[in-house]
Order: sequence, then C-alpha cells, then structure tokens
Amino acid sequence: MRRAIILLLLSAQTTPLSAGEVRVVASFTIVADMTREVAGDRATVTTLVGPDGDAHAFEPAPQHARRIAAADLVVRNGLGFEGWMNRLLEAADGNAHVVTATDGVPAIEASDHAHAGEHDHGHSHDHGHGEGHGDTDPHAWLDAARARIYVNNIRDGLQRVDPDHAEVYAERAEAYLQALEALDGRIRRTLTDIPGDRRRILTSHAAFGYFEDAYGVEFLSLRGLSTDADPSAADVAELVRAVRAERVAALLPDNLTDARLLHRIAEEGGMTVGPNLYSDALSPADGPAPTYVAMMEHNARVIAEALEAASD
Repeated sequence: MRRAIILLLLSAQTTPLSAGEVRVVASFTIVADMTREVAGDRATVTTLVGPDGDAHAFEPAPQHARRIAAADLVVRNGLGFEGWMNRLLEAADGNAHVVTATDGVPAIEASDHAHAGEHDHGHSHDHGHGEGHGDTDPHAWLDAARARIYVNNIRDGLQRVDPDHAEVYAERAEAYLQALEALDGRIRRTLTDIPGDRRRILTSHAAFGYFEDAYGVEFLSLRGLSTDADPSAADVAELVRAVRAERVAALLPDNLTDARLLHRIAEEGGMTVGPNLYSDALSPADGPAPTYVAMMEHNARVIAEALEAASD
C-alpha cells in the first residue's frame, strides 16, 4: 500500500502539464506580452496592472495576493519598478517561481536624464504613490536590445516550472529574440535621417532614458512639477524659455501622464503637441500599441514624424 502511494505521488509529480496549464501572473502588460510570446498556448498569463495602467500608482488588493498564491510563475520587471511587489509576494505566501525580467540588464541611472527648466526637485517617478525606485531607471524595455535579456529570463522561468516543454520555450524564445533584433534595426532605420541637432523632445514622463541611450534621441521631462497643480503664468513662461533655450524640437506626451502642462507650453510657445508615446503600459487591443513590438514601432514612428516636421 505504501509503495502504491509513493508511485502515485511520483506519477503526480511527473505528469506533463496540459496546454495552458502554467499559470503566470505578470506585474504589467509589457512583461505579460513578452511572456505570452515565449509561452504560446502553454500558459495562461494574467496581469496585475492592465492596459493603459500606471504601475507606479497601483495599489494591490487581497484578490491580487490570491492570484499570486495560485500562480506557478510570477514575472516582474524589477529595478524597483514595482515598489509594491515584495510586500504582495509576502502577503500571497505562495509557491510561485519569481522571474525578475531585468536580471543581467545593463541599467542606467535615473539621474542621467535631463530636465526642462528649474522645476526638477529630484527624481520623482512614482507620481506620489507607493514606493519609488531610487536612482536606477527601471524602464529598460524601451531599448529593444535590452528587451532581449527579458526574453531569456522569461524563457528560463518557464522552463523551470514546466521542464517537460523546455524545448518549446527555447524555440519560441529564439524566434522572438530574432523578431526583437529585427525590431531594433527597424527603429534605427526609422530615426536614421533625423539631423543630430533636431533630436530633442520634451515629454511629460521621465521614462525614455533607455530609448535615448540606445537610439540617440534626447528626452527632457517635466519631472518635479506636479501636473495636478495649476502652474502659474510665470511657471509656464519659464518652461517656454527653457524649451527654447534647450532647442526642443517636439512636445510628446505619454499615455499615462496628464498632458495639460505640455499643451499650455505649446500654446504659449507657438508649438504643437504630438501624439502619445507609450512608456509604462501597452494600449488596449484596439489601440496603437497592443503588443511590445507594436508599442516600440509606434513610438519610433511618432518620434520620427515629430522631429522630421520640426526640421522642415
């Protein structure tokens, strides 16, 4: 009888998972999309922070802890992006394997970003919510080459929790890595003809340091000046002077940040505000950035068109 029980337990441990049986909880949409690309139909992937959602402002609830407790794999960005994640994992007290997608990514310092005017009172990426991520910029996915490291880490995590299908994950990851290499090349070609002195953008969210580092487009941001407040005419005039002094070629908001201040600067400075960039979240399925690849292509296209228009 005892031998039968042992054999039954061993059988349960080695029974292959059925399609979609790997339960993955991803912290936000970008790493969720990458995980789906690697997993295919082998996993069911859900996200804590959904499309157009702000991970900085996310406040976990008991149902989120329950979802993590039931998961086989948790995928997070790391580098302090999800300041709430460690507390949530502790509250969940589950057995999920945790993948930190940025493990091994060459990180840059948040302080490397420029800012417009004299309103920068230190790095303030968390919009006043939750825990910040210190001096390290966590937005490494905005460089398609660094995103390839994400894919390798996600592949390794899936192989660990579902070793019977390790080859499937390896093959899908390799195909996706090739797609990201091609994406990186397309972004570079899209931006190649922009004059070097017209590659300066003002945006409302200091998230694009890795894009700047990889692709040679400089981003200034409105960090430190609360977009919840109504800035005075003197504040706006000062920012307009800074924009002109810095030879900013384009004003581009992002999909998570209030763009009212950018519009006031544009109105006072005789400029126009371009379409949204996507930084910390994908769009819904019917939007312009429903996948990571589509998001990066959209951003490159919007940036190129805005800078080319400024050069005319």
